[in-house]
Amino acid sequence: MDKESCATQLIDGNGEFNMEGVNDFVKRIKLGDCGLSYAVVAIMGPQSSGKSTLLNHLFHTNFKEMDAYRGRNQTTKGIWIAKAVGIEPCTVVMDLEGTDGRERGEDDTTFEKQSALFALAVSDIVLVNMWCHDIGREHAANKPLLKTVFQVMMRLFSPRKTTLLFVIRDKTKTPFEYLEPLLREDVQKIWDTVSKPVAHKYTPLSEFFNVEVTALSSYEEKEEQFREQVAHLRQRFFQSISPGGLAGDRRGVIPASGFSFSAQKIWEVIKQNKDLDLPAHKVMVATVRCEEIANEKYMRLANDKSWLELEKAIQAGPISGFGEKLSSILETFFSEYDSEAVFFDESVRDAKRKDLELKALQLVHPTFMTMVGHLRSKSLHNFKLRLEESLHKGEGFAAAVRTCTKSCMLDFDSGCADATIKQADWDVSKTREKLCRDIEAQAAFIRNEKLSELIARYEKKLNTALSEPVQLLLESGAINTWASIRNLIKHETDATVEGLCAAVTGFELDQSAFDKLVQNMRSYARGLVEKKARDEAGKILSRMKDRFATVFNHDEDSLPRVWTGKEDIRTITRDARVASIKLLSTMAVIRLDEREDNIETVLLSSLLDGPVAVASPRYKNMGTSGDPLASSTWDKVPPEETLITPVQCKSLWRQFRMETEYTITQALSAQEAYKHSNNWLPPSWAIMAMILLGFNEFMILLRNPLYLLVLFVIFLLSKAMWAQMDIARDFQNGTLAGLLALSSRFLPTIMNLLRRLAEEGQGNPTPQPPQRPPRPIRHQSFKNDNQQSASVSSTMADTALSSNVTSVDDDPEYSSPQLTHRHVSRGDNIETS
Repeated sequence: MDKESCATQLIDGNGEFNMEGVNDFVKRIKLGDCGLSYAVVAIMGPQSSGKSTLLNHLFHTNFKEMDAYRGRNQTTKGIWIAKAVGIEPCTVVMDLEGTDGRERGEDDTTFEKQSALFALAVSDIVLVNMWCHDIGREHAANKPLLKTVFQVMMRLFSPRKTTLLFVIRDKTKTPFEYLEPLLREDVQKIWDTVSKPVAHKYTPLSEFFNVEVTALSSYEEKEEQFREQVAHLRQRFFQSISPGGLAGDRRGVIPASGFSFSAQKIWEVIKQNKDLDLPAHKVMVATVRCEEIANEKYMRLANDKSWLELEKAIQAGPISGFGEKLSSILETFFSEYDSEAVFFDESVRDAKRKDLELKALQLVHPTFMTMVGHLRSKSLHNFKLRLEESLHKGEGFAAAVRTCTKSCMLDFDSGCADATIKQADWDVSKTREKLCRDIEAQAAFIRNEKLSELIARYEKKLNTALSEPVQLLLESGAINTWASIRNLIKHETDATVEGLCAAVTGFELDQSAFDKLVQNMRSYARGLVEKKARDEAGKILSRMKDRFATVFNHDEDSLPRVWTGKEDIRTITRDARVASIKLLSTMAVIRLDEREDNIETVLLSSLLDGPVAVASPRYKNMGTSGDPLASSTWDKVPPEETLITPVQCKSLWRQFRMETEYTITQALSAQEAYKHSNNWLPPSWAIMAMILLGFNEFMILLRNPLYLLVLFVIFLLSKAMWAQMDIARDFQNGTLAGLLALSSRFLPTIMNLLRRLAEEGQGNPTPQPPQRPPRPIRHQSFKNDNQQSASVSSTMADTALSSNVTSVDDDPEYSSPQLTHRHVSRGDNIETS
């Protein structure tokens, strides 16, 4: 391994550069053939910190290691270089002499400064070896050294993007996630505080360095774990100069063939520089020791039993005397620090005490804020309870809010004063402002909730007062329907608004909010009526049919009509249709505003009298006249107030006429049936003619009484046959139908009568035969098939049945809903088939 690594002393302990040895090293490892594909890795750190041991395990080199059994003394003198074994690309490793060694003494630190600056100048990657327990110390962590190196390097060299890899040795239980940010922050602070030349005054640290951090376990106590971690770290040095590697973004690389010459010149420049200086040893010791004391006090505070109990207890709720208890705990540890650090440098001692105070206050500040948060929550909760109690007692809302807010804020201020600690002057104004905002928001929420309840209660009251009356008025469809609705709305809305205004007095609403509340209530009433009107408009066809049936089937005294043939069905039909059109005109538009319109006139002229050319303003520009219902809007009526458009009215009227035609034909049929049932005898003129023409026969009957006896017998037989054959019923269906029925039953009836007479003469009467069953209903059809409806609604069927109940003899031929009819002419002539 020694032959492969070719370990060579680059600079001896006196600062002499070994040019001959370096040239031999370059030749032996064939560095000159690598071009730019090589890397230089250096390590620096305190003496006896295990730098050589780390390099030997990490790069398989063979640097001389310290023998622990002989004591802790200087092992590496000057700077040594070697080749990393088994790593590509070719990697040159430099082992620097440890810093802070007793061999050179307290004041002889020039070489360690020069060697560190040299390592940063020629290396792509610099390992900064440090103990885990030295993190946070100024000198043990090489911070002053880095500060000086940064200053001189910016003045001597251009940025070449060196990677600083901090290796934390003998890692403790402290999580790595806490150590890494602290180290990065320290390096950034060093960079920010160093004096920079004008050219690099605003140059960020990232222009010169990449900072990486890793941690290793103790080599002596956990050797196996140490080896595993080093093996894992070794993998990061493979292809280290490739993009994404440890030195993937390096700049200003010197070709490998000029490495020895370049290194020699850099060392000469560093040796000639006289600006390198470090703080005095006493200041350094004071810094390190005071920081150790401060860290020890901070750790004790963080694990103090009293503090932990107080921190745990505060999670459950506010604690009385919190500020006094916490102040006492802090003062104890600060006093201990003062007594132990009293003999160290005053400036360093005070600075570290301030750092301790800052860290301690940062530790307890979240708990203090938790306490303040509990006070805020408690005050807000008390505000809610007190406000509800005040409102329950009947106090005005606005006055109750003011009183409760004042008392709750006083409670909060008193609690914050009790929680304040002496060592800090923390501002709780933001929390207090948030409490004020929360109280205002809660008051606004409760106010809106209470107002919403009031509004809902009065809206419900208004709904109850308007819904049913408005619905009844719309169903009536009277001439003054909308005027009555307007009066009803005004009366009920005024009463409701008056009650609402009295109820919201305690809220002390401003005028705009009050006016808006009143306007919303009036708008609600109007919207309620409009909704009812739109619902009723959707049922207009059914309402029109009901109105038609009522007027058509009942007389002026509201009694059902009996169709005896004397009624003028044409006039009755017209009156019923006029009533239906008036109902349609009432429901066509919303008339909550007093505005004149001619909708009823237009509907009557267009629907009842047939299409009439009515001059309309919308056709004047065209110089023509058209159907006033051939439009989607009414004149002088806004579209939003239209319930049924003219086109819809026309369509509804066609459907209405089709569905009410059956009622009219039923009435006509009832009249015709009544006439037939009462006009089966010959006409009066025929009877007179028979009397005049049969005078001679009448005289013969008077001269011969035997003829009278024969006629009497014939009369008796005819009457018996009339009753037996039910001739009147046969002729109700027409003369031809009656003759056909009589011809088929005449002879059987005669034989039956003779048989009964014979049996009665023998004293053996024949039992009464069962009555003839009713004849099947004969279907009729009307000639006008275009006016038949595809389906008959229940309302129409009920209307037809009610008109037929009054028909003579309740003939099923006219009461059956299966009848179909046809009109012969406008004279209402009916042909049966």
